[in-house]
Amino acid sequence: MFVRALIESACSKGILESFHTTIAYRGGHWSEKLLPARVLNRYKRRSYAIKDDLIHRHPFRETVRLLTAKAGLARLNRHESGWASLDEVYKELDRKTAWSLAESEATHLHCYEDGALESFKLAKRLGLRRSYELPIIHWKVLRELLAVEAERRPEWAPTLVATDDSKGKLARKDEEISLADTIVVPSKFVLNSLPDKIRLEKTCLVAPFGTPQTDCHSSQINPHRPDRIRFLFAGSMSQRKGLGDLLEAFSKIDREDAELVIMGTPLMDMKFYREQFDGFTYEPPRSHTKVLELMQSCHVLVLPSIAEGRALVQQEAMSQGMALLATANAGGEDLVIEGQTGFIIPVGDPVSIEDKIHWFADHPEETIIIGQNAQRHASRYTWEKYADLILENLRHLDTQK
Repeated sequence: MFVRALIESACSKGILESFHTTIAYRGGHWSEKLLPARVLNRYKRRSYAIKDDLIHRHPFRETVRLLTAKAGLARLNRHESGWASLDEVYKELDRKTAWSLAESEATHLHCYEDGALESFKLAKRLGLRRSYELPIIHWKVLRELLAVEAERRPEWAPTLVATDDSKGKLARKDEEISLADTIVVPSKFVLNSLPDKIRLEKTCLVAPFGTPQTDCHSSQINPHRPDRIRFLFAGSMSQRKGLGDLLEAFSKIDREDAELVIMGTPLMDMKFYREQFDGFTYEPPRSHTKVLELMQSCHVLVLPSIAEGRALVQQEAMSQGMALLATANAGGEDLVIEGQTGFIIPVGDPVSIEDKIHWFADHPEETIIIGQNAQRHASRYTWEKYADLILENLRHLDTQK
């Protein structure tokens, strides 16, 4: 979504020379008939409202990855080493982008993590400005945080999905950052995760993501006093998102006016989660529209995350009139005006979660008001502002040359 927002804004301003990607759907091509429906649906989600002649497509390896993902050809998709692994897809896109730079008249190159190294090397030799977007926290901080969680909650360790990136891949990440002139991040949490040397030597820009635009009238929850407060957890059912802390908090609460709804993908057998707390309502993943509909039936989003970049689900929930109960590590500290749009809770603190659950349940009218405040506050974050921050930074760099 952030890629689409940036290129569409740059195109509308007449400053986009080209956009390199794997798949950019335009429809009507004969090859569509050869694709399975599930792959074609993923193609269709990758469409961009920019001039088609600005798009440079490199789809073959990514198409193979999508085709083999559920076809029993795990070797092709094996992490880092597989010919159609995500890593190889990024590397090929990086190489082909680099090859195009020799004939480019661009003055700037904007790339994303894991797909920038070769392009940045050549761009530096050609004198192009280089901006690098990092949507998640720096890998070193991520590993440190997850290591602490694995020790604190060993039974949840399998859900942490700690990165198994090789030393070579991690070195590549660091080299990409070192070659950039500007580092773009979505939150202060990501900014603070960067090495001190990078923050001192590079231009670092915080560009918060935009909030989904919805009809405020149709998305507001019922303004009347609810019989019970519905708390929603949405996302991967892992301790990386603090689910263990949330379930522990609810296991100590015995009240009928507080309900926990969990929507997401289980990483363990459902029996594991039920053993922590059996009283939650499980909702499977669904389309974005259906997610928003579920949010309209809930009152508080609970996201006690250990490590995120900027969890967009926070702004999605706020757009539907939900209050926030989250850690600063969810990357949305600026979204929370304490007591007005929600509350920030400490990381790894089930007692604080429990206390706030009681507070919301004890104050149903105030909870509705906080949700309405959250909706108004979130509406101030737009994708246009996100893109303008980045493009203005590039324009500023131009004036310094």
